[in-house]
This record gives sequence, C-alpha cells and structure tokens, in this order.
Amino acid sequence: SDQILQKMNRKYTREHYLDLVRRLRKAVPDIAISTDLIVGFPGETDEDFEQTLDLYREVCFNSAFTFIYSKRDGTPAEKMNEQIDPEISHARLEKLIKLSEECTLKANQKYLGNTYKVLVEGASKRNKSMLSGRTEHGRMVSFEGSSDLIDKIVNVKITEIKLNTLVGKLEDK
Repeated sequence: SDQILQKMNRKYTREHYLDLVRRLRKAVPDIAISTDLIVGFPGETDEDFEQTLDLYREVCFNSAFTFIYSKRDGTPAEKMNEQIDPEISHARLEKLIKLSEECTLKANQKYLGNTYKVLVEGASKRNKSMLSGRTEHGRMVSFEGSSDLIDKIVNVKITEIKLNTLVGKLEDK
C-alpha cells in the first residue's frame, strides 16, 4: 500500500510500480520479474496486507523473496508505534508464500513443451545424475546429460514443471 511504502521511505507508489511492470511487459512480453516483499512492517493493517496480495495477483511475479519485518537497532522503524504481533506477521507470510507458489507455478506453465537454450552450469544439486543450467530467462532447468556439456549452451525441451525448477529433455541441435 502507498501508506506502508511511504512509512518504509520508498520513493514510489503502488501505481507507479504497476505502471513500470506494464511497460516492461509491453516491451518484453516474456520477461521474468521477481520481487522482495516484507510483511508485518509497523502499522501494516489487514487492508494494507490485502493490497499487497492484490498487487501480487495482478503482477503474478515469477518468483519472490518474502520476509517478515524484524526490528533493527537504530532504524526509524524500531521506534515506530504499532509493531505487528508476530503471530499475525507469520500468518500473513504463510498466506503470501502460498500465493507466491501459485503464481510461480502459473508463470512456469508457459515453458512446458517449449525448447530453450540452456547454459549448462554443472551437476544438479538435488540429483547428481542430472545436469542443471539456466534459460535466458534465468529459470533453472534440470535434465539428463553428460558432464562434457558443462559450460556449453544446449537445447532443452521442457517436459515437467516444478516450483523452483523446470525439468527437460536434451534435444539434438
């Protein structure tokens, strides 16, 4: 909400931010946009939090780093009245994370069935028998392949969508 952005000393408004996203998506339709969000900032009302959720639904970020506000010594916010009850902050964070996961999965659907150039970075952290790399959109992709592909750009067809990773099949050039 504009009220919380102002309290956080941000120099933009909700509408300015939404306008920027619209212009970015018009210029680069398949742009991947991520964000950082803090819930529970002093004075955040239920209505302020709902505005955050509404903005998130409208933008439907590809990914988000979400945090609960924590007091920091020496900051203006430390001295603000209306500190938010930690239980409320945790409940808000859980709701925001759930929405974030839904939007990430929705955003990832556009990759399914398509082939992308992937810069192979190395073995997958979760499954050492697979390789992983990133698309030009910054999306992590895991796929089967040999270690001689590391540091090369390969074509990978996306066959499965997961929350933080796309899974694919190496294609011939």
